[in-house]
Amino acid sequence: MLARIDLRGSALPGVRELSGLLPRAATDIDSVLATVRPLCEDVRVRGAQAVREITARLDGVDLEDFAVPQDAIDGALAGIDPAVRAALEEAIARVRRVHADQARTDVTTQVVRGGTVTERWVPVRRVGLYVPGGLAPLLSSVVMNVVPAQIAGVESIAVASPPQRDHGGLPDPGVLAACALLGITEVYAVGGAQAIAVFGYGAGSCEPVDMVTGPGNVYVTAAKRLLRGLIGIDSEAGPTEVAILADDTADPAHVAADLISQAEHDPLAGAVLVTSSEELADAVLALVPGQVAATKHSDRITTALDGSQSGIVLVDDLEAGLRVVDAYAAEHLEIQTRNPREVAMRVRNAGAVFVGAWSPVSLGDYCAGSNHVLPTGGCARHSSGLSVQSFLRGIHVVEYDEQALAEVAPHIDALAGAEDLPAHAAAVRVRQRA
Repeated sequence: MLARIDLRGSALPGVRELSGLLPRAATDIDSVLATVRPLCEDVRVRGAQAVREITARLDGVDLEDFAVPQDAIDGALAGIDPAVRAALEEAIARVRRVHADQARTDVTTQVVRGGTVTERWVPVRRVGLYVPGGLAPLLSSVVMNVVPAQIAGVESIAVASPPQRDHGGLPDPGVLAACALLGITEVYAVGGAQAIAVFGYGAGSCEPVDMVTGPGNVYVTAAKRLLRGLIGIDSEAGPTEVAILADDTADPAHVAADLISQAEHDPLAGAVLVTSSEELADAVLALVPGQVAATKHSDRITTALDGSQSGIVLVDDLEAGLRVVDAYAAEHLEIQTRNPREVAMRVRNAGAVFVGAWSPVSLGDYCAGSNHVLPTGGCARHSSGLSVQSFLRGIHVVEYDEQALAEVAPHIDALAGAEDLPAHAAAVRVRQRA
Protein backbone atom coordinates (compact mmCIF):
# COMPACT_ATOMS: atom_id res chain seq x y z
CA MET A 1 0.00 0.00 0.00
CA LEU A 2 1.38 3.42 -1.07
CA ALA A 3 4.58 2.35 -2.77
CA ARG A 4 7.63 4.58 -2.29
CA ILE A 5 9.42 6.50 -4.99
CA ASP A 6 12.76 7.79 -3.72
CA LEU A 7 14.03 10.84 -5.60
CA ARG A 8 16.63 11.81 -3.01
CA GLY A 9 20.35 12.06 -3.45
CA SER A 10 20.59 13.17 -7.07
CA ALA A 11 19.46 16.01 -9.28
CA LEU A 12 15.81 15.85 -10.22
CA PRO A 13 15.16 15.07 -13.88
CA GLY A 14 13.43 17.52 -16.22
CA VAL A 15 9.70 18.14 -16.05
CA ARG A 16 8.77 15.70 -18.80
CA GLU A 17 10.81 12.83 -17.35
CA LEU A 18 9.73 13.68 -13.82
CA SER A 19 6.07 13.59 -14.82
CA GLY A 20 6.61 10.09 -16.17
CA LEU A 21 8.11 8.90 -12.88
CA LEU A 22 5.21 10.09 -10.71
CA PRO A 23 2.13 8.01 -9.88
CA ARG A 24 -0.81 8.67 -12.16
CA ALA A 25 -3.99 6.80 -13.04
CA ALA A 26 -4.05 5.54 -16.62
CA THR A 27 -7.19 6.69 -18.41
CA ASP A 28 -7.61 5.34 -21.92
CA ILE A 29 -10.54 7.29 -23.31
CA ASP A 30 -9.82 6.09 -26.84
CA SER A 31 -10.41 2.50 -25.76
CA VAL A 32 -14.10 3.16 -24.98
CA LEU A 33 -14.88 5.41 -27.95
CA ALA A 34 -15.90 2.35 -29.96
CA THR A 35 -18.50 1.58 -27.30
CA VAL A 36 -19.65 5.15 -26.84
CA ARG A 37 -19.92 6.16 -30.50
CA PRO A 38 -22.86 3.85 -31.39
CA LEU A 39 -24.68 4.81 -28.19
CA CYS A 40 -24.47 8.49 -29.07
CA GLU A 41 -25.39 7.85 -32.69
CA ASP A 42 -28.41 5.83 -31.60
CA VAL A 43 -29.63 8.73 -29.46
CA ARG A 44 -29.05 11.13 -32.36
CA VAL A 45 -31.11 9.02 -34.76
CA ARG A 46 -33.86 7.54 -32.57
CA GLY A 47 -34.04 10.04 -29.72
CA ALA A 48 -36.07 9.18 -26.64
CA GLN A 49 -36.73 5.57 -27.64
CA ALA A 50 -33.01 4.93 -27.86
CA VAL A 51 -32.49 6.56 -24.44
CA ARG A 52 -35.18 4.31 -22.96
CA GLU A 53 -33.63 1.14 -24.36
CA ILE A 54 -30.06 2.07 -23.41
CA THR A 55 -31.13 3.01 -19.88
CA ALA A 56 -33.01 -0.27 -19.46
CA ARG A 57 -30.01 -2.23 -20.68
CA LEU A 58 -27.28 -0.43 -18.76
CA ASP A 59 -29.05 0.85 -15.63
CA GLY A 60 -31.78 -1.77 -15.22
CA VAL A 61 -34.48 0.92 -15.25
CA ASP A 62 -37.23 1.15 -17.87
CA LEU A 63 -38.41 4.76 -18.07
CA GLU A 64 -41.13 5.73 -20.50
CA ASP A 65 -40.18 9.35 -19.88
CA PHE A 66 -36.76 10.22 -18.48
CA ALA A 67 -37.78 13.79 -17.60
CA VAL A 68 -38.14 14.01 -13.82
CA PRO A 69 -41.59 15.38 -12.84
CA GLN A 70 -41.71 18.54 -10.75
CA ASP A 71 -43.55 16.80 -7.91
CA ALA A 72 -40.63 14.37 -7.56
CA ILE A 73 -38.18 17.28 -7.31
CA ASP A 74 -40.37 19.03 -4.75
CA GLY A 75 -40.92 15.79 -2.84
CA ALA A 76 -37.19 15.16 -2.60
CA LEU A 77 -36.70 18.53 -0.96
CA ALA A 78 -39.61 17.99 1.42
CA GLY A 79 -38.21 14.61 2.47
CA ILE A 80 -34.56 15.52 2.86
CA ASP A 81 -32.82 15.20 6.22
CA PRO A 82 -32.91 18.68 7.81
CA ALA A 83 -29.18 18.48 8.54
CA VAL A 84 -28.42 17.72 4.90
CA ARG A 85 -30.68 20.57 3.78
CA ALA A 86 -28.93 22.99 6.12
CA ALA A 87 -25.55 21.81 4.83
CA LEU A 88 -26.63 22.27 1.22
CA GLU A 89 -27.95 25.75 1.96
CA GLU A 90 -24.67 26.72 3.60
CA ALA A 91 -22.66 25.27 0.72
CA ILE A 92 -24.80 27.18 -1.80
CA ALA A 93 -24.36 30.44 0.12
CA ARG A 94 -20.58 30.06 0.33
CA VAL A 95 -20.14 29.03 -3.30
CA ARG A 96 -22.31 31.96 -4.38
CA ARG A 97 -20.21 34.35 -2.28
CA VAL A 98 -16.96 33.23 -3.90
CA HIS A 99 -18.29 32.97 -7.44
CA ALA A 100 -20.08 36.34 -7.32
CA ASP A 101 -16.63 37.94 -7.31
CA GLN A 102 -15.88 36.21 -10.62
CA ALA A 103 -18.59 38.12 -12.48
CA ARG A 104 -17.22 40.07 -15.45
CA THR A 105 -18.16 43.54 -16.62
CA ASP A 106 -17.97 44.95 -20.15
CA VAL A 107 -14.89 47.09 -20.78
CA THR A 108 -14.46 49.69 -23.52
CA THR A 109 -10.93 50.66 -24.56
CA GLN A 110 -10.36 53.81 -26.58
CA VAL A 111 -7.57 52.74 -28.91
CA VAL A 112 -7.41 56.11 -30.68
CA ARG A 113 -9.74 59.08 -30.94
CA GLY A 114 -12.76 57.77 -32.82
CA GLY A 115 -11.76 54.13 -32.42
CA THR A 116 -12.87 51.82 -29.62
CA VAL A 117 -12.95 48.13 -28.83
CA THR A 118 -15.49 46.92 -26.29
CA GLU A 119 -15.23 43.48 -24.75
CA ARG A 120 -18.71 42.20 -24.00
CA TRP A 121 -19.18 39.20 -21.73
CA VAL A 122 -22.11 37.16 -22.98
CA PRO A 123 -23.33 34.00 -21.21
CA VAL A 124 -23.87 30.72 -23.00
CA ARG A 125 -27.61 30.49 -23.69
CA ARG A 126 -28.28 26.90 -22.58
CA VAL A 127 -26.16 24.41 -20.65
CA GLY A 128 -26.46 20.79 -19.60
CA LEU A 129 -24.94 19.94 -16.24
CA TYR A 130 -23.99 16.33 -15.51
CA VAL A 131 -24.06 15.00 -11.95
CA PRO A 132 -22.53 11.54 -11.36
CA GLY A 133 -24.48 8.92 -9.47
CA GLY A 134 -22.38 5.76 -9.64
CA LEU A 135 -20.24 4.88 -6.65
CA ALA A 136 -21.38 8.04 -4.89
CA PRO A 137 -24.33 10.37 -5.63
CA LEU A 138 -22.53 13.71 -5.78
CA LEU A 139 -25.25 16.11 -4.71
CA SER A 140 -22.54 18.65 -3.98
CA SER A 141 -21.73 18.65 -7.71
CA VAL A 142 -25.17 20.12 -8.37
CA VAL A 143 -24.11 23.16 -6.35
CA MET A 144 -20.70 23.42 -8.03
CA ASN A 145 -22.17 23.29 -11.55
CA VAL A 146 -25.35 25.29 -11.13
CA VAL A 147 -24.16 28.26 -9.06
CA PRO A 148 -21.50 29.60 -11.47
CA ALA A 149 -23.86 29.08 -14.43
CA GLN A 150 -26.56 31.07 -12.67
CA ILE A 151 -24.21 33.88 -11.72
CA ALA A 152 -22.94 34.01 -15.31
CA GLY A 153 -26.53 34.61 -16.43
CA VAL A 154 -27.18 31.35 -18.28
CA GLU A 155 -30.89 31.49 -19.07
CA SER A 156 -31.59 27.78 -19.56
CA ILE A 157 -30.10 25.10 -17.31
CA ALA A 158 -30.77 21.36 -17.45
CA VAL A 159 -29.37 18.71 -15.10
CA ALA A 160 -28.90 15.02 -15.86
CA SER A 161 -28.07 12.34 -13.31
CA PRO A 162 -28.31 8.54 -13.54
CA PRO A 163 -31.55 6.81 -12.51
CA GLN A 164 -31.40 4.77 -9.33
CA ARG A 165 -33.27 1.47 -9.10
CA ASP A 166 -33.62 1.96 -5.35
CA HIS A 167 -35.45 5.24 -5.96
CA GLY A 168 -37.99 4.20 -8.55
CA GLY A 169 -35.81 5.11 -11.49
CA LEU A 170 -35.31 8.68 -10.33
CA PRO A 171 -31.92 10.27 -9.64
CA ASP A 172 -30.68 10.25 -6.06
CA PRO A 173 -33.06 12.23 -3.79
CA GLY A 174 -30.19 14.38 -2.55
CA VAL A 175 -29.42 15.40 -6.13
CA LEU A 176 -33.08 16.31 -6.71
CA ALA A 177 -33.25 18.22 -3.43
CA ALA A 178 -30.18 20.25 -4.38
CA CYS A 179 -31.82 21.05 -7.72
CA ALA A 180 -34.95 22.20 -5.89
CA LEU A 181 -32.97 24.47 -3.58
CA LEU A 182 -31.30 26.07 -6.60
CA GLY A 183 -34.53 26.52 -8.53
CA ILE A 184 -33.67 23.95 -11.22
CA THR A 185 -36.85 22.47 -12.68
CA GLU A 186 -35.46 20.69 -15.75
CA VAL A 187 -33.92 17.42 -14.58
CA TYR A 188 -33.42 14.17 -16.49
CA ALA A 189 -32.97 10.66 -15.12
CA VAL A 190 -30.28 9.59 -17.56
CA GLY A 191 -26.61 8.85 -17.04
CA GLY A 192 -23.43 7.88 -18.81
CA ALA A 193 -22.61 8.60 -22.43
CA GLN A 194 -26.30 8.63 -23.32
CA ALA A 195 -26.84 11.66 -21.06
CA ILE A 196 -24.21 13.62 -22.97
CA ALA A 197 -25.83 12.56 -26.24
CA VAL A 198 -29.22 13.75 -24.98
CA PHE A 199 -27.69 17.13 -24.19
CA GLY A 200 -25.82 17.31 -27.47
CA TYR A 201 -28.52 16.17 -29.89
CA GLY A 202 -31.70 16.64 -27.90
CA ALA A 203 -34.13 13.83 -27.12
CA GLY A 204 -37.60 13.65 -25.67
CA SER A 205 -38.44 16.97 -24.02
CA CYS A 206 -34.75 17.91 -23.73
CA GLU A 207 -33.71 20.50 -26.28
CA PRO A 208 -30.04 20.53 -27.39
CA VAL A 209 -27.65 22.55 -25.25
CA ASP A 210 -24.70 24.73 -26.18
CA MET A 211 -22.35 23.45 -23.48
CA VAL A 212 -21.99 20.50 -21.10
CA THR A 213 -20.11 20.59 -17.80
CA GLY A 214 -19.62 18.28 -14.86
CA PRO A 215 -17.46 15.28 -14.00
CA GLY A 216 -18.22 11.68 -14.91
CA ASN A 217 -16.72 8.28 -15.61
CA VAL A 218 -14.66 7.35 -18.66
CA TYR A 219 -17.79 6.79 -20.78
CA VAL A 220 -19.09 10.27 -19.96
CA THR A 221 -15.67 11.70 -20.77
CA ALA A 222 -15.49 9.82 -24.06
CA ALA A 223 -18.91 11.12 -25.07
CA LYS A 224 -17.81 14.68 -24.26
CA ARG A 225 -14.75 14.18 -26.46
CA LEU A 226 -16.91 12.75 -29.25
CA LEU A 227 -19.43 15.61 -29.21
CA ARG A 228 -16.94 18.41 -28.58
CA GLY A 229 -17.39 20.98 -31.30
CA LEU A 230 -21.11 20.32 -31.53
CA ILE A 231 -21.17 21.37 -27.88
CA GLY A 232 -18.68 23.11 -25.67
CA ILE A 233 -17.30 21.15 -22.70
CA ASP A 234 -15.53 22.11 -19.53
CA SER A 235 -12.83 19.42 -19.64
CA GLU A 236 -12.15 15.73 -20.13
CA ALA A 237 -12.13 14.71 -16.49
CA GLY A 238 -10.11 11.69 -15.42
CA PRO A 239 -10.00 9.93 -12.05
CA THR A 240 -9.82 12.26 -9.07
CA GLU A 241 -6.49 12.84 -7.34
CA VAL A 242 -4.82 14.53 -4.38
CA ALA A 243 -1.18 15.40 -3.81
CA ILE A 244 0.07 16.46 -0.40
CA LEU A 245 3.31 18.39 -0.01
CA ALA A 246 4.38 17.95 3.59
CA ASP A 247 7.43 18.34 5.82
CA ASP A 248 8.22 17.13 9.33
CA THR A 249 5.71 19.58 10.88
CA ALA A 250 2.74 17.77 9.34
CA ASP A 251 0.49 15.62 11.50
CA PRO A 252 0.70 12.08 10.04
CA ALA A 253 -2.87 11.34 11.15
CA HIS A 254 -4.11 14.29 9.08
CA VAL A 255 -2.05 13.27 6.07
CA ALA A 256 -3.21 9.65 6.21
CA ALA A 257 -6.85 10.69 6.57
CA ASP A 258 -6.63 13.07 3.61
CA LEU A 259 -5.05 10.46 1.34
CA ILE A 260 -7.76 8.01 2.33
CA SER A 261 -10.59 10.51 1.83
CA GLN A 262 -9.63 11.04 -1.79
CA ALA A 263 -9.12 7.31 -2.39
CA GLU A 264 -12.71 6.85 -1.21
CA HIS A 265 -14.04 8.33 -4.46
CA ASP A 266 -12.94 5.61 -6.85
CA PRO A 267 -10.65 2.57 -7.12
CA LEU A 268 -8.73 4.60 -9.73
CA ALA A 269 -8.38 7.68 -7.51
CA GLY A 270 -4.82 8.90 -7.01
CA ALA A 271 -3.35 9.72 -3.59
CA VAL A 272 0.24 11.00 -3.54
CA LEU A 273 2.35 12.23 -0.64
CA VAL A 274 5.45 14.27 -1.50
CA THR A 275 7.70 14.78 1.51
CA SER A 276 11.25 15.45 2.60
CA SER A 277 10.61 13.63 5.88
CA GLU A 278 11.15 9.88 5.93
CA GLU A 279 9.83 9.87 9.50
CA LEU A 280 6.54 11.35 8.29
CA ALA A 281 6.35 8.83 5.47
CA ASP A 282 6.89 5.96 7.91
CA ALA A 283 4.27 7.32 10.31
CA VAL A 284 1.70 7.74 7.55
CA LEU A 285 2.29 4.20 6.30
CA ALA A 286 1.83 2.91 9.82
CA LEU A 287 -1.47 4.75 10.28
CA VAL A 288 -3.10 4.06 6.92
CA PRO A 289 -4.12 0.41 7.45
CA GLY A 290 -5.95 1.14 10.69
CA GLN A 291 -7.74 4.17 9.27
CA VAL A 292 -8.73 2.23 6.14
CA ALA A 293 -10.07 -0.67 8.16
CA ALA A 294 -12.22 1.70 10.22
CA THR A 295 -13.99 3.27 7.23
CA LYS A 296 -16.94 2.08 5.18
CA HIS A 297 -15.46 1.73 1.69
CA SER A 298 -12.27 -0.03 2.71
CA ASP A 299 -12.12 -2.29 -0.37
CA ARG A 300 -12.40 0.64 -2.77
CA ILE A 301 -9.85 2.64 -0.81
CA THR A 302 -7.39 -0.23 -0.59
CA THR A 303 -7.56 -0.74 -4.36
CA ALA A 304 -6.84 2.95 -4.95
CA LEU A 305 -3.95 3.12 -2.48
CA ASP A 306 -2.44 -0.11 -3.80
CA GLY A 307 -2.66 1.09 -7.41
CA SER A 308 0.13 2.53 -9.48
CA GLN A 309 -1.61 5.93 -9.31
CA SER A 310 -0.84 6.30 -5.58
CA GLY A 311 2.38 6.46 -3.60
CA ILE A 312 4.84 8.34 -1.44
CA VAL A 313 7.52 10.41 -3.15
CA LEU A 314 10.62 11.15 -1.03
CA VAL A 315 12.57 14.29 -1.92
CA ASP A 316 15.64 16.00 -0.51
CA ASP A 317 13.99 19.25 0.50
CA LEU A 318 11.05 21.57 0.02
CA GLU A 319 12.48 23.07 -3.16
CA ALA A 320 12.57 19.63 -4.74
CA GLY A 321 9.07 18.97 -3.43
CA LEU A 322 7.75 22.08 -5.15
CA ARG A 323 9.31 20.96 -8.42
CA VAL A 324 7.67 17.56 -8.04
CA VAL A 325 4.16 18.88 -7.29
CA ASP A 326 4.40 21.37 -10.15
CA ALA A 327 5.35 18.53 -12.50
CA TYR A 328 2.46 16.44 -11.14
CA ALA A 329 -0.08 19.33 -11.44
CA ALA A 330 -2.60 17.80 -9.07
CA GLU A 331 -6.33 18.32 -9.20
CA HIS A 332 -6.15 18.95 -5.44
CA LEU A 333 -2.90 19.97 -3.73
CA GLU A 334 -2.54 20.23 0.03
CA ILE A 335 0.35 22.16 1.58
CA GLN A 336 1.17 20.92 5.08
CA THR A 337 4.53 22.54 5.79
CA ARG A 338 6.08 25.35 7.78
CA ASN A 339 4.79 28.68 6.49
CA PRO A 340 2.23 26.89 4.31
CA ARG A 341 0.74 30.02 2.73
CA GLU A 342 4.17 31.21 1.61
CA VAL A 343 4.80 27.80 0.07
CA ALA A 344 1.34 27.72 -1.54
CA MET A 345 1.94 31.05 -3.26
CA ARG A 346 4.93 29.50 -5.03
CA VAL A 347 2.88 26.69 -6.58
CA ARG A 348 2.33 27.14 -10.31
CA ASN A 349 0.32 24.05 -11.29
CA ALA A 350 -2.71 22.82 -9.33
CA GLY A 351 -6.46 22.75 -9.77
CA ALA A 352 -6.97 24.02 -6.22
CA VAL A 353 -4.52 24.49 -3.34
CA PHE A 354 -5.43 23.77 0.29
CA VAL A 355 -3.24 25.62 2.75
CA GLY A 356 -2.25 24.34 6.17
CA ALA A 357 -3.51 21.78 8.63
CA TRP A 358 -7.07 23.12 8.76
CA SER A 359 -7.88 23.21 5.05
CA PRO A 360 -8.38 19.60 3.96
CA VAL A 361 -9.66 18.71 0.50
CA SER A 362 -12.97 17.60 2.06
CA LEU A 363 -13.58 21.25 2.94
CA GLY A 364 -13.25 22.20 -0.73
CA ASP A 365 -15.45 19.30 -1.80
CA TYR A 366 -18.36 20.78 0.10
CA CYS A 367 -18.25 24.07 1.93
CA ALA A 368 -15.10 26.14 1.34
CA GLY A 369 -16.86 28.24 -1.30
CA SER A 370 -14.37 27.14 -3.96
CA ASN A 371 -15.40 24.95 -6.90
CA HIS A 372 -14.65 21.23 -6.84
CA VAL A 373 -14.97 20.66 -10.61
CA LEU A 374 -11.24 20.79 -11.33
CA PRO A 375 -8.71 19.71 -13.99
CA THR A 376 -7.26 16.22 -13.55
CA GLY A 377 -4.49 14.14 -15.08
CA GLY A 378 -1.96 16.98 -15.16
CA CYS A 379 -4.31 19.32 -17.04
CA ALA A 380 -3.86 21.90 -14.27
CA ARG A 381 -0.71 22.87 -16.20
CA HIS A 382 -2.95 24.61 -18.74
CA SER A 383 -6.55 24.56 -17.51
CA SER A 384 -8.64 25.98 -14.66
CA GLY A 385 -11.49 24.65 -12.61
CA LEU A 386 -15.13 25.42 -13.32
CA SER A 387 -16.04 29.06 -12.71
CA VAL A 388 -18.38 31.82 -13.81
CA GLN A 389 -15.89 32.48 -16.63
CA SER A 390 -16.53 28.94 -17.95
CA PHE A 391 -20.05 30.00 -18.95
CA LEU A 392 -19.12 33.37 -20.47
CA ARG A 393 -17.84 34.26 -23.92
CA GLY A 394 -15.88 37.41 -24.57
CA ILE A 395 -17.00 39.21 -27.74
CA HIS A 396 -15.02 42.15 -29.09
CA VAL A 397 -17.15 44.95 -30.48
CA VAL A 398 -15.06 47.14 -32.81
CA GLU A 399 -16.23 50.68 -33.58
CA TYR A 400 -14.08 53.10 -35.60
CA ASP A 401 -15.17 56.32 -37.28
CA GLU A 402 -14.08 57.48 -40.73
CA GLN A 403 -11.08 59.49 -39.53
CA ALA A 404 -9.79 56.73 -37.23
CA LEU A 405 -9.93 54.22 -40.09
CA ALA A 406 -8.19 56.63 -42.47
CA GLU A 407 -5.33 57.11 -40.00
CA VAL A 408 -4.59 53.39 -39.74
CA ALA A 409 -5.27 52.56 -43.41
CA PRO A 410 -1.59 52.67 -44.49
CA HIS A 411 -0.70 50.06 -41.88
CA ILE A 412 -3.54 47.81 -43.00
CA ASP A 413 -2.36 48.24 -46.58
CA ALA A 414 1.20 47.27 -45.64
CA LEU A 415 0.18 44.20 -43.64
CA ALA A 416 -2.30 43.02 -46.27
CA GLY A 417 0.46 43.33 -48.86
CA ALA A 418 2.87 41.35 -46.70
CA GLU A 419 0.28 38.57 -46.42
CA ASP A 420 -0.60 38.73 -50.15
CA LEU A 421 -4.25 39.52 -49.37
CA PRO A 422 -4.91 42.57 -51.55
CA ALA A 423 -8.69 42.42 -51.16
CA HIS A 424 -8.20 43.13 -47.46
CA ALA A 425 -6.52 46.41 -48.31
CA ALA A 426 -9.12 47.18 -50.99
CA ALA A 427 -11.92 46.86 -48.44
CA VAL A 428 -10.32 49.76 -46.58
CA ARG A 429 -9.39 51.84 -49.63
CA VAL A 430 -12.92 51.73 -51.03
CA ARG A 431 -14.03 53.66 -47.95
CA GLN A 432 -11.54 56.48 -48.44
CA ARG A 433 -12.70 59.67 -50.10
CA ALA A 434 -11.06 60.69 -53.34
